[in-house]
Amino acid sequence: MPINLYIFVSLALFAIGVIGVLTRRNVIIIFMCIELMLNAVNLLLVAFSKMHLAEMAAKLPGATNNGVDGQLFVFFIMVVAAAEVTVGLAIIVMMYRNVHSVDVNFLNRLKN
Repeated sequence: MPINLYIFVSLALFAIGVIGVLTRRNVIIIFMCIELMLNAVNLLLVAFSKMHLAEMAAKLPGATNNGVDGQLFVFFIMVVAAAEVTVGLAIIVMMYRNVHSVDVNFLNRLKN
């Protein structure tokens, strides 16, 4: 599969995430859109890693690297994202317990 398709899909996912963050008011949906943007970046990282592996295999036929570098970075990004989700959802639950709403506009009014 050509790299252009991976770039297009990743760009579309990232754009959907950015639009969701900028237009939605529900904190949970904003949080999910941020995770969608992270997954778009992960898709590109794996695609570029595989592309680099194909180039290395063409140049050096005896190369022992099996192309897991990008996948390893994605694994660590997913671990950090899981920790982020845990902390973020805990904050959202505490916010809901105190305010009984997850609307961003309502939280903005509390500052005044």
